[in-house]
Amino acid sequence: MADLGEMKSFYKDKRVLVTGHTGFKGAWLCRLLLDMGAKVYGYALAPERESLYGLLDWEKGLVSCYGDIRQPKKLGAFVKKAEPEVVFHLAAQPLVSVGYAKPVKTYETNLMGTVYLLEALRQVERLRSVVVTTDKVYAETKEAAEEEERLDGFDPYANSKSCAELAAACYGRCFLQGKTVLSRLRAGNVIGGGDFAPHRILPDCIRAAVERKPVILRHPEGVRPYQHVFEPLTAYLWMAWKQWDAPELADCYNVASKGEDISNGQLAGLFCKYWGDGMKWQAEPADFPREQTVLRLNGGGKIQEKLGWTPRWNVEQAVSATVAWTKVWQRGGDLTEEMRREAAAYEKGEWI
Repeated sequence: MADLGEMKSFYKDKRVLVTGHTGFKGAWLCRLLLDMGAKVYGYALAPERESLYGLLDWEKGLVSCYGDIRQPKKLGAFVKKAEPEVVFHLAAQPLVSVGYAKPVKTYETNLMGTVYLLEALRQVERLRSVVVTTDKVYAETKEAAEEEERLDGFDPYANSKSCAELAAACYGRCFLQGKTVLSRLRAGNVIGGGDFAPHRILPDCIRAAVERKPVILRHPEGVRPYQHVFEPLTAYLWMAWKQWDAPELADCYNVASKGEDISNGQLAGLFCKYWGDGMKWQAEPADFPREQTVLRLNGGGKIQEKLGWTPRWNVEQAVSATVAWTKVWQRGGDLTEEMRREAAAYEKGEWI
């Protein structure tokens, strides 16, 4: 298991731009970066009424700008102000359901938002390392997708992320090469404390538990590469660090969890186990747009062989940590300290 100590020291005093910093993954990433001593600049929509970002106290190390990734002038002005050395692009329209309801907005955000950012980054002299984050980009298959598989996500959300990947790869080749290195990392379905999004399994489980109702699943048979938020975030941080002095490592990489992928029903079952209090789940068909039934990632080869990065938690550990964070939130505890406690346990591969 790779030591994260040297990586963490790399970020001290680095100027880092995070797009989508008010989202679930973005808030966790900002917390990790600030604890490493980075100077963090965040560009994103204003946080949702109920959000991890809104629950946390942010110190002076975070400079935040609320704006739409589809506003190139505002985005460009903030990029110029930030003068980042490292960029993590997380801003996205992240929901399958919204992709069906608002496909044009989804493509504008996920594809053109990526293009607008990359165009702004062309003007940043000190920029060295960019990581563009995606998921669900592969064509539908029952096998575990490897990095060389065809990019052709099934639904508007997934397809827009496929398009964004192609655009990012093109900008990396044609406009950034020789000055800045750019990689694309493809994560699985991320879980963890502080995710309040609608139509996601664990947030739905948490809402049901708080309301003392059974968990309702639309597709318990669906299989996903579930992973704790620490897995992709540490992989993003690891990637940006490694390619800083080794541009030959720039590429696309899958980021999978430790162990086997599980079904939605199994995930809900793990939640009920760790939540306790007699929680149960039940299946009820719903009128919901079609998603891929099986989505798997082969994340055990390329990223480990080329970068030396390995996952630390399996799905059960991820669910256990999610429940632990949620119960701290429920009782009004210190969420920042809980995040630090979980980060320390993750680094050692220990259970929460």
